[in-house]
Amino acid sequence: MTRTSSNQELAQESGHRWPALVICLLAGFMTLLDVSIVNVALPSMQQGLDAPPVALAWVVSGYALTFGLVLVPAGRLGDDRGRTRMFVLALLLFTAASAVAGFATGPLWLVIARLVQGAAGGMLNPQVLGLIQQLFHGPERGRAFGLFGAVVGLSTAIGPLLGGLIIELAGAEQGWRWVFFVNVPIGLVALAFALKVLPRDRTSEQPQSLDLLGVLLLALTLLAVLLPLVERESGSGSPWWLMGTAPVLLVLFVLWERRYAARGRQPLVDLGLFRISSYTFGSTLGMVYFAGFTSIFFVLALYFQRGLGYSPLQAGLSMTPFAIGSAAASAVSGRFVHRYGRSLVVAGLVAALVGLVLADVLLGSGFGGYAGLVTAPALLLAGLGSGTVISPNQTVTLSEVDTARGGTAAGVQQTAQRLGTAIGTATASGLFFAALAGGGYDAAISTGLLVSVGFVAVALVIGVVEQLAVTRRRR
Repeated sequence: MTRTSSNQELAQESGHRWPALVICLLAGFMTLLDVSIVNVALPSMQQGLDAPPVALAWVVSGYALTFGLVLVPAGRLGDDRGRTRMFVLALLLFTAASAVAGFATGPLWLVIARLVQGAAGGMLNPQVLGLIQQLFHGPERGRAFGLFGAVVGLSTAIGPLLGGLIIELAGAEQGWRWVFFVNVPIGLVALAFALKVLPRDRTSEQPQSLDLLGVLLLALTLLAVLLPLVERESGSGSPWWLMGTAPVLLVLFVLWERRYAARGRQPLVDLGLFRISSYTFGSTLGMVYFAGFTSIFFVLALYFQRGLGYSPLQAGLSMTPFAIGSAAASAVSGRFVHRYGRSLVVAGLVAALVGLVLADVLLGSGFGGYAGLVTAPALLLAGLGSGTVISPNQTVTLSEVDTARGGTAAGVQQTAQRLGTAIGTATASGLFFAALAGGGYDAAISTGLLVSVGFVAVALVIGVVEQLAVTRRRR
């Protein structure tokens, strides 16, 4: 490739970076929305397909399982084979799987489609983060990650509201189909524009061979952790013994990656990433925070719908203050993260913690049908704090990572977040139902939210420890 043609491509990337960001955010919104939107559609699926509880559990948990399993290999393939190529392939697969899920005539058909949909979502998300790193630099990168953080917060929190609205409009028996069909026109439009505005992949170098044994060992490690948590939600018995094999598999994975790298080959995960303190601290903080952040919506949805008799739409509206606060704070905080760094994350964690404690106290006080209204200010504060955590943490965590490794680094980081989500949801639901048996829904929601409070408090400690370490190094 000549210097002139390379400069022309760089100029084209620069000119198309904001339209490319819009396409990336749209695709990311779809994949993350499908994590939460199906929760309120489960009764509709049960009615329309006569689906057993185990199938409904896999509709939710199977998506998260395959999503988490492919993140790291997909990020590695994007770095090596081309992020735009992987983005388009993943988006096409996700759109097709959404259509197949909408046309499902039985529970097995629907579960398989959801597994494929989750894998496609896991393939796509590392490309989004890798492309943002590739296209944006300096303060602009913080703004771009801020908008991505707004998408993460908004998609997670608005899922129940949008799902409830779709069920309300399309009817209980067939409404669940439109939860999937809505992805099809959006996906097709995003595909058409992606081919025009995303940067052309530069593949002048010979692609490295994929570390297949590393992929297998990492997949088995994640499966040993995630599968027991997924099976727990299905109520069919959980193979907890698998978790005992996870540390052994992880050690084998690390040893193999070192040996593979020593041979002069490119491992699945460059373990040198973890020598970057900002990356290690940020990934750990993100995992712990997501354990608390995502479990909020699970226990609140149970409380509002089962405990208070809210409709799916009413339950979604009750959680909207969190979504609004999270989206607004993510977009704004991206403008300041370049100046304040991780201290902005610490401030967000404090705000989120205060908001969650207030919500816990209010919901445990027994306001009955007015609970959604009474807790709105507390959830708004928690949402503002959450938006100030997710986006700046993403930016600072990847700030010292080489762009060429951006997809892999993002895949590892998001895998940690998926693990946190699974662990947090399993812990919160277990304690929620245990408290429900003994003290009713008011006691259950108070206990469930305490899980979120605990995880966010641990994330705050991690953030403070890193800040102290940074201050000591500067001195």
